[in-house]
Amino acid sequence: MSSTFGRIFKLTTWGESHGPALGVVIEGCPAGIPLLVEDIQHELDRRRVGQSKVTSPRNERDRAEILSGVFEGVTTGTPISLITYNKDADSSKYDNLRTVFRPGHADYTYWAKYGHRDHRGGGRSSARETWGRVAAGAIARKILTTVGIDVFGFTREIGGIAMETFDRDEIERNLVRCPDPAAAEKMVAAITTAKEEKDSLGGIVEVRATGVPPGLGEPTFDKLDALIGQAMLSIPATKGVEIGGGFSVVRSRGSQNNDAFVIGEDGRVHTRTNSAGGSLGGLSSGEEIVVRVAIKPTSSVEREQETVTTDLKPEKITVYGRHDPSVVPRAVPVCEAMLANVLADLVLLNRSARIVWD
Repeated sequence: MSSTFGRIFKLTTWGESHGPALGVVIEGCPAGIPLLVEDIQHELDRRRVGQSKVTSPRNERDRAEILSGVFEGVTTGTPISLITYNKDADSSKYDNLRTVFRPGHADYTYWAKYGHRDHRGGGRSSARETWGRVAAGAIARKILTTVGIDVFGFTREIGGIAMETFDRDEIERNLVRCPDPAAAEKMVAAITTAKEEKDSLGGIVEVRATGVPPGLGEPTFDKLDALIGQAMLSIPATKGVEIGGGFSVVRSRGSQNNDAFVIGEDGRVHTRTNSAGGSLGGLSSGEEIVVRVAIKPTSSVEREQETVTTDLKPEKITVYGRHDPSVVPRAVPVCEAMLANVLADLVLLNRSARIVWD
């Protein structure tokens, strides 16, 4: 089972939803970067459960401990190991799921592949695994800051309710991380209604990166787009990824979709528009990277559903427990982290592209 992502800035996550702990090992982080546990905890707090009425009530504090790779508040260049302990796992809620497959979950596919599975909250397939991704992303951000790259994300749509205005300052002011306060209010109401009806909602997360220099990415198989796609699609509950204009470009002509080149006030090459979303030929163009991620409705709903058992008999199932009525707001920091991880890896990799780099 592959649990490692990246080539130079490389992260390996480990642990299960209802195991004793979760963790991540980050290799390839350069020495000399100031790093405190508070830097990491800030991002983890944005991801954690139990923050509001639109998230799961499971009360995990997600406190990070740095086990290696940092000395006197500075990275040493050696592997950075981080751990957190599960404190509020209630495995009893999953006792009735030991021999049945939850619709929409990885229960059946893990069982089909391995012949054995951890039925407690999905085990390794649980979104609890993303703790390590976000922790690594906090470190990646430190690397990106040294070259002027900023990564941020927000909720673009939930349950068919889409943002109509954009104010970056509004993102962290509401429960759903939407930059449009009016849309955010409607989203919260829709999630609350779905929760009361024992159902769930999906949506779209958008992530952007500014200050990205041109030339990040590798030709052919490790194109910037391809790595972003892999990173986002590896996040639990994601079912689609768009970069720039995405699928909407099929409804335009080449003359409309092409981004005209101009010389900016800084004397550098820029594009007048950004249909490409900051990537041309799989390499960053220097424009803002724009990524949209489709998040499916939470699979665990407290309604009776059809399924089968491990001995292949029809069964009815109701999934009880503490689940997010929509995972979209909590997916925002995860998507941010994965974009940061991709870009940090490519920034370090790009230093080997040629002898002189502007």
